[in-house]
Amino acid sequence: MASSWEQIKVDNNPMRLYLSVPDGPGPFPAVVVIQHQGGVDEFVQDMTKRIASGGYVGAAPDLYHRDGPDCRDDGPTRRARLRDVSVIKDVNATVEFLKGHESVNGECLGIIGFCMGGRVVYLMAAANPNLSAAVAYYGGNILVPWGDGPSPFDRTGEIRCPILGHFGEDDKNPSPEDMRKLDAELSKYGKAHEFHSYPATGHGFMNKRSESYRSHADEASWPRTLEFFGRYLAKSAPKMAAASR
Repeated sequence: MASSWEQIKVDNNPMRLYLSVPDGPGPFPAVVVIQHQGGVDEFVQDMTKRIASGGYVGAAPDLYHRDGPDCRDDGPTRRARLRDVSVIKDVNATVEFLKGHESVNGECLGIIGFCMGGRVVYLMAAANPNLSAAVAYYGGNILVPWGDGPSPFDRTGEIRCPILGHFGEDDKNPSPEDMRKLDAELSKYGKAHEFHSYPATGHGFMNKRSESYRSHADEASWPRTLEFFGRYLAKSAPKMAAASR
């Protein structure tokens, strides 16, 4: 695969995104990869490459781009400055970039996110009609708005694509109670979804660079993720699941 930093514009300002493209002629389905609180760091770059190994173009937008390249604030401080209205603009711009990319089948677009990125996934499943599948890993604060306007939870009735959710049984945010609330709300509105909860697992279990990593949850959840994307996006995607593990 080929991976690189690209630059697009949002509100006439530059935004970087990390792009990974599978080997082969394409066109491929594509997946927007939403960062965790740490930004588009090595973990998120790893996951973008892992998406590409599964046969999808992966693109991870830098949602902290409004802070400027010299910002040295920590992740929690930067995340606290995000607002839903600007996040939606950033993800929409990434979707448009992918739709115009020569290696992408613009009719087959999905989204995946981790931690705060899981929250953004839930939000964008309602906000962008171009997305055909959404995968949220341990998305916290889905019931809370960032800035003015409704929370992602309040927009459940607007969701337009199936959602796959992965949760840790020992997580505090989202807690098992949060998972049940989301499940009930999605069911109330008749929204297609699948939730999986993993024992002896807390938050951040996909990050191999962290002490929170849990191999059993990774090894169980990732094939489910690829199967889900394959079901809703990737009839034309190469069968590369084994290579992506």
